[in-house]
Amino acid sequence: MPQQRTIVITGASDGIGAVTARALAGPGVDLIVVGRSADKTEAVAAQAGATALTADYAKLDDVRRLAGEIRDRVGSIDVLLNNAGGTFDPKKRTADGHEPNFQINHLGSFLLTNLLHDALAADGGGLVLNTSSIGNLAGQVDLDDLDFDRRRALELRCYGTGKLENILFTRGIADRWRDDGIVSAAVHPGPAATSFGRDSFFVGLLYRTPLKKVGTITPEQGAEPLIALANRGADPTINGVYFSRHRANGRENPQARKQELIDGLWETSERLVGLS
Repeated sequence: MPQQRTIVITGASDGIGAVTARALAGPGVDLIVVGRSADKTEAVAAQAGATALTADYAKLDDVRRLAGEIRDRVGSIDVLLNNAGGTFDPKKRTADGHEPNFQINHLGSFLLTNLLHDALAADGGGLVLNTSSIGNLAGQVDLDDLDFDRRRALELRCYGTGKLENILFTRGIADRWRDDGIVSAAVHPGPAATSFGRDSFFVGLLYRTPLKKVGTITPEQGAEPLIALANRGADPTINGVYFSRHRANGRENPQARKQELIDGLWETSERLVGLS
Protein backbone atom coordinates (compact mmCIF):
# COMPACT_ATOMS: atom_id res chain seq x y z
CA MET A 1 0.00 0.00 0.00
CA PRO A 2 1.50 3.41 -0.98
CA GLN A 3 2.66 5.58 1.92
CA GLN A 4 0.51 8.60 2.64
CA ARG A 5 2.12 11.96 1.82
CA THR A 6 1.82 14.92 4.17
CA ILE A 7 1.60 18.28 2.41
CA VAL A 8 1.37 21.71 4.06
CA ILE A 9 0.37 24.71 1.94
CA THR A 10 0.41 28.26 3.30
CA GLY A 11 -1.39 31.11 1.58
CA ALA A 12 -4.02 28.55 0.62
CA SER A 13 -7.22 30.47 1.33
CA ASP A 14 -7.55 31.69 -2.28
CA GLY A 15 -5.68 32.21 -5.54
CA ILE A 16 -2.96 29.81 -6.65
CA GLY A 17 -2.64 28.38 -3.14
CA ALA A 18 -6.27 27.26 -3.11
CA VAL A 19 -6.01 25.84 -6.64
CA THR A 20 -2.84 23.97 -5.69
CA ALA A 21 -4.49 22.56 -2.56
CA ARG A 22 -7.47 21.22 -4.49
CA ALA A 23 -5.19 19.70 -7.14
CA LEU A 24 -2.88 17.95 -4.65
CA ALA A 25 -5.70 16.62 -2.47
CA GLY A 26 -6.52 12.95 -2.61
CA PRO A 27 -6.93 9.75 -0.59
CA GLY A 28 -3.15 9.30 -0.31
CA VAL A 29 -2.52 12.81 0.99
CA ASP A 30 -2.76 14.26 4.49
CA LEU A 31 -3.25 17.88 3.48
CA ILE A 32 -2.97 20.93 5.76
CA VAL A 33 -4.02 24.29 4.34
CA VAL A 34 -3.10 27.56 6.02
CA GLY A 35 -4.58 31.00 5.48
CA ARG A 36 -5.21 34.28 7.21
CA SER A 37 -9.01 34.15 6.86
CA ALA A 38 -10.60 31.33 8.86
CA ASP A 39 -13.77 31.31 6.74
CA LYS A 40 -11.98 31.19 3.39
CA THR A 41 -9.41 28.65 4.57
CA GLU A 42 -12.09 26.36 5.99
CA ALA A 43 -14.00 26.55 2.70
CA VAL A 44 -10.91 25.42 0.77
CA ALA A 45 -10.27 22.68 3.33
CA ALA A 46 -13.83 21.42 2.98
CA GLN A 47 -13.45 21.21 -0.81
CA ALA A 48 -10.09 19.43 -0.56
CA GLY A 49 -10.74 17.18 2.43
CA ALA A 50 -7.95 18.97 4.28
CA THR A 51 -7.22 20.33 7.75
CA ALA A 52 -7.59 24.12 8.00
CA LEU A 53 -5.27 26.23 10.14
CA THR A 54 -4.99 30.00 10.36
CA ALA A 55 -2.13 32.39 10.88
CA ASP A 56 -1.40 36.05 10.25
CA TYR A 57 2.22 36.35 9.13
CA ALA A 58 2.26 39.97 10.29
CA LYS A 59 2.47 38.44 13.80
CA LEU A 60 5.41 36.12 14.40
CA ASP A 61 3.69 34.68 17.46
CA ASP A 62 0.97 33.46 15.07
CA VAL A 63 3.63 31.65 13.06
CA ARG A 64 5.05 30.05 16.22
CA ARG A 65 1.58 28.88 17.21
CA LEU A 66 0.98 27.54 13.70
CA ALA A 67 4.21 25.53 13.79
CA GLY A 68 3.16 23.99 17.10
CA GLU A 69 -0.26 23.05 15.72
CA ILE A 70 1.32 21.40 12.68
CA ARG A 71 3.82 19.47 14.81
CA ASP A 72 0.97 18.27 17.03
CA ARG A 73 -0.84 16.84 13.99
CA VAL A 74 1.94 15.23 11.94
CA GLY A 75 5.22 13.48 12.56
CA SER A 76 6.69 14.10 9.13
CA ILE A 77 6.17 16.49 6.22
CA ASP A 78 6.78 15.52 2.60
CA VAL A 79 6.10 18.94 1.08
CA LEU A 80 6.00 22.38 2.71
CA LEU A 81 4.78 24.91 0.19
CA ASN A 82 5.54 28.41 1.49
CA ASN A 83 3.04 30.39 -0.57
CA ALA A 84 1.88 32.98 1.99
CA GLY A 85 2.71 36.55 1.03
CA GLY A 86 1.78 39.46 -1.15
CA THR A 87 2.69 43.08 -1.69
CA PHE A 88 2.15 45.59 1.09
CA ASP A 89 2.46 49.28 1.87
CA PRO A 90 5.94 49.54 3.44
CA LYS A 91 4.88 52.44 5.64
CA LYS A 92 2.60 50.13 7.65
CA ARG A 93 4.80 48.19 10.08
CA THR A 94 3.88 44.74 11.37
CA ALA A 95 2.98 43.90 14.95
CA ASP A 96 6.66 42.98 15.39
CA GLY A 97 7.85 46.32 14.02
CA HIS A 98 9.15 45.08 10.67
CA GLU A 99 8.61 46.35 7.14
CA PRO A 100 5.66 44.15 6.06
CA ASN A 101 7.05 42.89 2.75
CA PHE A 102 10.13 41.66 4.62
CA GLN A 103 8.24 39.97 7.44
CA ILE A 104 5.26 38.53 5.58
CA ASN A 105 7.14 37.41 2.46
CA HIS A 106 10.33 36.21 4.15
CA LEU A 107 10.60 36.16 7.94
CA GLY A 108 7.31 34.31 8.50
CA SER A 109 8.22 31.50 6.11
CA PHE A 110 11.79 31.41 7.44
CA LEU A 111 10.51 30.96 10.99
CA LEU A 112 7.86 28.35 10.11
CA THR A 113 10.28 26.29 8.01
CA ASN A 114 12.94 26.28 10.71
CA LEU A 115 10.41 25.26 13.37
CA LEU A 116 9.29 22.39 11.10
CA HIS A 117 12.83 21.23 10.29
CA ASP A 118 12.58 17.97 12.22
CA ALA A 119 9.31 17.01 10.55
CA LEU A 120 10.79 17.81 7.13
CA ALA A 121 13.87 15.70 7.91
CA ALA A 122 11.82 12.71 9.11
CA ASP A 123 11.32 9.72 6.79
CA GLY A 124 14.28 10.58 4.59
CA GLY A 125 13.55 14.24 3.96
CA GLY A 126 10.98 16.49 2.32
CA LEU A 127 10.63 19.36 -0.14
CA VAL A 128 10.43 23.04 0.80
CA LEU A 129 8.94 24.97 -2.11
CA ASN A 130 9.03 28.77 -1.85
CA THR A 131 6.80 30.93 -4.05
CA SER A 132 8.99 33.74 -5.38
CA SER A 133 8.44 36.12 -8.30
CA ILE A 134 10.11 37.73 -11.27
CA GLY A 135 9.75 40.79 -9.04
CA ASN A 136 12.99 39.62 -7.41
CA LEU A 137 14.74 41.54 -10.20
CA ALA A 138 13.61 44.79 -8.57
CA GLY A 139 14.91 43.81 -5.14
CA GLN A 140 18.02 44.85 -3.27
CA VAL A 141 19.08 43.14 -0.06
CA ASP A 142 21.05 45.25 2.40
CA LEU A 143 21.88 43.15 5.47
CA ASP A 144 22.28 46.34 7.50
CA ASP A 145 18.87 47.70 6.46
CA LEU A 146 16.50 44.76 5.92
CA ASP A 147 13.55 46.83 7.18
CA PHE A 148 14.21 49.81 4.88
CA ASP A 149 14.69 52.14 7.82
CA ARG A 150 17.42 54.13 6.05
CA ARG A 151 16.58 53.51 2.39
CA ARG A 152 13.65 54.94 0.48
CA ALA A 153 10.89 52.35 0.97
CA LEU A 154 9.27 52.10 -2.45
CA GLU A 155 6.64 49.37 -2.56
CA LEU A 156 7.95 47.63 -5.68
CA ARG A 157 11.50 47.63 -4.31
CA CYS A 158 10.35 46.27 -0.94
CA TYR A 159 8.21 43.56 -2.55
CA GLY A 160 10.99 42.61 -4.94
CA THR A 161 13.43 42.40 -2.05
CA GLY A 162 11.13 39.98 -0.23
CA LYS A 163 10.90 37.81 -3.34
CA LEU A 164 14.70 37.93 -3.74
CA GLU A 165 14.97 36.84 -0.10
CA ASN A 166 12.80 33.82 -0.95
CA ILE A 167 15.48 32.70 -3.42
CA LEU A 168 18.32 33.39 -0.98
CA PHE A 169 16.44 31.40 1.69
CA THR A 170 15.94 28.54 -0.77
CA ARG A 171 19.70 28.38 -1.36
CA GLY A 172 20.36 28.63 2.36
CA ILE A 173 18.25 25.51 2.90
CA ALA A 174 20.06 23.75 0.06
CA ASP A 175 23.42 24.56 1.68
CA ARG A 176 22.53 23.75 5.28
CA TRP A 177 20.01 20.93 5.18
CA ARG A 178 21.23 18.82 2.26
CA ASP A 179 22.58 16.14 4.61
CA ASP A 180 19.14 15.92 6.25
CA GLY A 181 17.58 14.92 2.93
CA ILE A 182 15.69 18.21 2.71
CA VAL A 183 15.43 19.73 -0.78
CA SER A 184 14.36 23.30 -1.51
CA ALA A 185 13.33 25.10 -4.68
CA ALA A 186 11.83 28.50 -5.48
CA VAL A 187 9.32 29.23 -8.21
CA HIS A 188 7.85 32.21 -10.03
CA PRO A 189 4.32 31.02 -10.88
CA GLY A 190 3.72 33.72 -13.46
CA PRO A 191 1.59 36.90 -13.33
CA ALA A 192 -1.54 35.24 -11.99
CA ALA A 193 -4.66 37.39 -11.65
CA THR A 194 -5.25 36.81 -7.94
CA SER A 195 -5.84 38.91 -4.83
CA PHE A 196 -2.18 38.88 -3.77
CA GLY A 197 -2.08 42.68 -3.84
CA ARG A 198 -5.22 43.21 -1.79
CA ASP A 199 -3.28 45.02 0.96
CA SER A 200 -1.56 47.34 -1.49
CA PHE A 201 -3.30 50.49 -2.69
CA PHE A 202 -1.21 50.65 -5.87
CA VAL A 203 -1.55 46.99 -6.86
CA GLY A 204 -5.12 46.83 -5.64
CA LEU A 205 -6.05 49.76 -7.88
CA LEU A 206 -4.42 48.05 -10.86
CA TYR A 207 -6.17 44.75 -10.14
CA ARG A 208 -9.56 46.47 -9.91
CA THR A 209 -9.30 47.85 -13.43
CA PRO A 210 -9.48 46.21 -16.87
CA LEU A 211 -5.66 46.24 -16.82
CA LYS A 212 -5.92 43.13 -14.65
CA LYS A 213 -6.67 41.15 -17.80
CA VAL A 214 -3.63 42.44 -19.68
CA GLY A 215 -0.62 40.17 -19.40
CA THR A 216 -1.98 38.03 -16.58
CA ILE A 217 -2.73 34.34 -16.39
CA THR A 218 -5.44 32.53 -14.46
CA PRO A 219 -4.88 31.17 -10.94
CA GLU A 220 -5.21 27.69 -12.45
CA GLN A 221 -2.34 28.41 -14.84
CA GLY A 222 -0.32 30.01 -12.06
CA ALA A 223 -0.72 26.93 -9.88
CA GLU A 224 0.59 24.54 -12.54
CA PRO A 225 4.33 24.83 -11.73
CA LEU A 226 3.65 24.59 -7.97
CA ILE A 227 1.65 21.41 -8.50
CA ALA A 228 4.30 19.92 -10.79
CA LEU A 229 7.15 20.66 -8.37
CA ALA A 230 5.18 19.44 -5.35
CA ASN A 231 4.57 16.17 -7.18
CA ARG A 232 8.31 15.80 -7.82
CA GLY A 233 8.88 15.95 -4.08
CA ALA A 234 12.40 15.94 -2.59
CA ASP A 235 14.18 15.51 -5.93
CA PRO A 236 17.85 16.42 -5.33
CA THR A 237 18.22 17.64 -8.92
CA ILE A 238 16.07 20.68 -8.10
CA ASN A 239 17.83 21.59 -4.85
CA GLY A 240 18.55 25.32 -4.75
CA VAL A 241 16.98 25.91 -8.18
CA TYR A 242 14.82 28.94 -9.01
CA PHE A 243 12.13 28.13 -11.57
CA SER A 244 10.35 30.62 -13.79
CA ARG A 245 7.13 28.69 -14.12
CA HIS A 246 8.30 25.31 -15.49
CA ARG A 247 11.74 26.49 -16.62
CA ALA A 248 14.71 25.95 -14.33
CA ASN A 249 17.18 28.81 -13.81
CA GLY A 250 14.79 31.66 -14.46
CA ARG A 251 15.84 35.31 -14.60
CA GLU A 252 17.11 36.33 -11.21
CA ASN A 253 18.74 39.24 -9.45
CA PRO A 254 22.57 39.08 -9.46
CA GLN A 255 22.41 39.14 -5.65
CA ALA A 256 20.60 35.77 -5.64
CA ARG A 257 23.85 33.81 -5.90
CA LYS A 258 26.02 35.87 -3.56
CA GLN A 259 27.10 33.50 -0.81
CA GLU A 260 27.66 36.30 1.67
CA LEU A 261 24.00 37.30 1.27
CA ILE A 262 22.74 33.70 1.45
CA ASP A 263 24.62 33.19 4.72
CA GLY A 264 24.09 36.69 6.08
CA LEU A 265 20.34 36.70 5.50
CA TRP A 266 20.01 33.33 7.24
CA GLU A 267 22.04 34.40 10.27
CA THR A 268 20.31 37.77 10.59
CA SER A 269 16.86 36.20 10.17
CA GLU A 270 17.69 33.66 12.89
CA ARG A 271 18.49 36.51 15.25
CA LEU A 272 15.40 38.53 14.34
CA VAL A 273 12.98 35.64 14.98
CA GLY A 274 14.76 34.44 18.13
CA LEU A 275 16.27 31.21 16.80
CA SER A 276 19.85 32.09 17.69
